[in-house]
This record gives sequence, C-alpha cells and structure tokens, in this order.
Amino acid sequence: MSKVLVAYFSTKGVTARKAEAIAEAAGADLYEIKPAVPYSDEDLDYRNSESRSTVEMKDKSFRPELADKDAHAEDYDTIFLGFPIWWYTAPTIINSFLESYDLAGKTIILFATSDGTKFGKSVQDLRKSVPESTVIKEGKMMSNMQTLVIKAWVKELGFGND
Repeated sequence: MSKVLVAYFSTKGVTARKAEAIAEAAGADLYEIKPAVPYSDEDLDYRNSESRSTVEMKDKSFRPELADKDAHAEDYDTIFLGFPIWWYTAPTIINSFLESYDLAGKTIILFATSDGTKFGKSVQDLRKSVPESTVIKEGKMMSNMQTLVIKAWVKELGFGND
C-alpha cells in the first residue's frame, strides 16, 4: 500500500479545509506548510506593490523560510500538495517546501484554491524545485468543490477506502 501525505499552505483557511477533506478521503497524513514569519493581512495585499507577498512573487528565486521541516516528505510515495494561487502560480513557499526534502521518484498531485484563476505556471515553476524523477501532476482547482466531490476525485485516483 502506498504511503500518502497531504501537505498544504493556507493563509485564509480555504486550502486547509480542502486539504483536510483530501486527507480524510485518502486515509493520508496531514501536514501544514508554515512560514517562519506568518503572513499578515497587509503582507497579502496583492494591490500593494510593496507588500511582502508581492515582493516575494516578483523574485522567482526567493524562498521564504519554513517554520519547520517536520513533514518527512521523503518517507511518502505520493504527496497531495495544496496551495492558493498567487500571481498565476504557486507561492514561492511551496518551492521552499519541495527543496527541503529528497523527493526523487515521488509522485506529487497538486490541488489549489483561487477566486478565478487556474493553475497557471504552477507545474512549470515547481518542476524546477524537484529532481527529474519526481512526477508532478496538475490535479484539481478546489475553491468551490464540495467534500463529496473531493472524496470522489480521491477515489478516482485510486486512494482511500471503499
């Protein structure tokens, strides 16, 4: 049986709720990706060109420091990886997470939340942070997805209990 982790980054709780539903449906472990310095509302103001999140996203090489590296992601076969879409891609803290573990040969299934945008360049941008043997799959946008639909999707992927 495959060992599954659901790792997620959430600032408003939306992605967290989707991650919890996936973990429950898949019978997976759950891990929250947290920045060493939490984001304030001002940090997340995308209309402000000087806000922390805007500055970080303008520099694709920027890697926010993680609060911890306790996910033990290298111990899992499959990782569901969730995040809100920022500027048409994954927040750079997701790169920080991926670069903190040896994920060679792992499968990563992305899920994201957004008020309207799609995955954008998430797969392309995250691919640079993992070994070539790591498989990254564009999963689902989940902003308005109900728990029953999430459970069905997880089952369709071959995870969870009948």
